[in-house]
Amino acid sequence: MDFTFTEEQQAAVEAAKAVFADIAPDSVPSPALTPGAVADEFDRPLWGSLAGSDLLSLVLAEEHGGAGLDTIALCLVLREAAKVLARVPLLEHCATAMAVQAHGSPELIAALLPGAGAGTLVLTVAAHGRTGHDPAELAVTARRDGAEWTLDGVQTSVPWAHSADWIAVPAHRGDGEAVLALVPRSAGGLTLADQYSTSGERLAELTLDGVRVPTTHLIEAPGAWDRLRQLLATGTCALALGLGESVLTMTSQYTGKREQFGFPVATFQAVAVQAADRYIDLRAMEVTLWQAAWRLDAATDGAGGPLPSSGDVAVAKIWASEGVRRVVQTAQHLHGGFGADTDYPLHRFHAWAKQLELQLGPAAAHEEALGDLLAAHPLA
Repeated sequence: MDFTFTEEQQAAVEAAKAVFADIAPDSVPSPALTPGAVADEFDRPLWGSLAGSDLLSLVLAEEHGGAGLDTIALCLVLREAAKVLARVPLLEHCATAMAVQAHGSPELIAALLPGAGAGTLVLTVAAHGRTGHDPAELAVTARRDGAEWTLDGVQTSVPWAHSADWIAVPAHRGDGEAVLALVPRSAGGLTLADQYSTSGERLAELTLDGVRVPTTHLIEAPGAWDRLRQLLATGTCALALGLGESVLTMTSQYTGKREQFGFPVATFQAVAVQAADRYIDLRAMEVTLWQAAWRLDAATDGAGGPLPSSGDVAVAKIWASEGVRRVVQTAQHLHGGFGADTDYPLHRFHAWAKQLELQLGPAAAHEEALGDLLAAHPLA
């Protein structure tokens, strides 16, 4: 087996590194010192650079102006984005575009994908349900009314909704089947209320009161929402990995220069052992991430496995949720009081790590889901 990344995937990484090279994590006010959002808008200049480098069209097929790459390539770029805390809706935008490309009507594809690839249209997705704990598709009802569908319900913590042009909204039809509606932000009956993330970003509570969408803007393909949900989770694991790697590098540099009793603290066994444990966490996060990303693409290609791809995603979420928390906690501990200094970037990474952990959910819940899958799909 060959576990190396393809030339195209490696080229995507190099392009991402070039775009993110000059991005500073402290380009906006600190979330620790800002009562509301750190900014009303995401980083539009960076978004333009991503579009100019063809990274927004990375996962789109060539007929839609893209490079036709896969989930692994997207996760590689997300990993680089998280290393600098890039404030762009890269995950939500690309994941939604992939869902439209795979399952959307010709009219929807024509309306969204050219602009999405060029960066002139911004896409996001409501994936957290009414409370953040219940399934997102149960928070909104979709009722057919002639050639249109009517949507009613509430979705919480929708990222970048105030800046997005279109929002993908999962809903249920009452027969147990989930659908995915693409709703323009300007749609009648749709309202946004401000919410704020732990990292200081502006989120939105999305209320749909009789929002009408044409049938061509609704994706009814079985499994479409489930795959998008898994893709969002896997991309979040990639963000957690990139953030953790950046934090461990920061910690290594600090402990290599900070001296106690005439020696760098990095040479002390207690410090070295803790750093080594966190390195192991990151390697486990990495290998489970690539397994989940590969399984998502393999499932699309018709390749099967002993468990559904959701099992691999659950394992990646377990490691990412626990791992990113342990990495930033150890970093704070080894930095001492310096880690809480708002003039030093570590506290920003800590806030972002906590937000990612909240998005991923508790490891115990994923372990329970994995147990259910194992019970339903015996490996013997």
